[in-house]
Amino acid sequence: MSEEILKVEDLNVNIEEKSILHNVSLSINKGETHVIMGPNGAGKSTLGHSIMGNPKFEIISGKIVFKGENITEESVDKRALSGLYLSFQNPLEVPGISLSNFIKLAVEQKTGERLKLLSFRKGMDKTLNALGMDASYANRDLNVGFSGGEKKKSEICQLMELKPELAILDEADSGLDVDASRIVSDAVREYKDKNNGTLLIITHSTRILQSLEVDKVHIMVGGRIVDSGDASMIEKINNEGFESYTSETVEGKA
Repeated sequence: MSEEILKVEDLNVNIEEKSILHNVSLSINKGETHVIMGPNGAGKSTLGHSIMGNPKFEIISGKIVFKGENITEESVDKRALSGLYLSFQNPLEVPGISLSNFIKLAVEQKTGERLKLLSFRKGMDKTLNALGMDASYANRDLNVGFSGGEKKKSEICQLMELKPELAILDEADSGLDVDASRIVSDAVREYKDKNNGTLLIITHSTRILQSLEVDKVHIMVGGRIVDSGDASMIEKINNEGFESYTSETVEGKA
């Protein structure tokens, strides 16, 4: 029997008193890959940030259960320590701390163990190389002066080193060319395969999915999940877009 790792139940979320998510429910089993797709402004990123506990997003009602524990009121850091990870659509620049030190501190906080610097750097250099990044990026301030694509690869580097139980990837392939998208997709697959990781991928594009086996696709429109199905829905969206889901008939049904 599959083990449920994440359950979102009837979630309603506001941003500055504006209602964004409406009765969103979602269930993901351990080891699965779920994809959230939808037009701009559908609420996809809001769902990711709400699951991660960003205080900007006010949960009005509903609950979020992770590994059997209700985390609806938990802080971001506690959710991260419990095994959740969110890659940002627009990664922040953090002057004063290198990419290497940031990841090392995060891993030590998560595991409660001190890492040997040389062995950690050896492993991180290997990860950077797999992502097509020079090892010198490890010594640069986190995302400072990085291109958009380099910032996205930095986020995936953090994913591979932190090895969370559930990773929420928010537009992880935006700003990447075809070759970089393939590299990122391969890296995400490696994370999943080596760690039996669980994925919730928020995306407009399907390039990041090329190396992944998708278990379920959810279509979000107007802050609601209006349809869910298997991976065949991806091809339908690629061919037809979201027009059928944004019609009055489907919105009324949702």
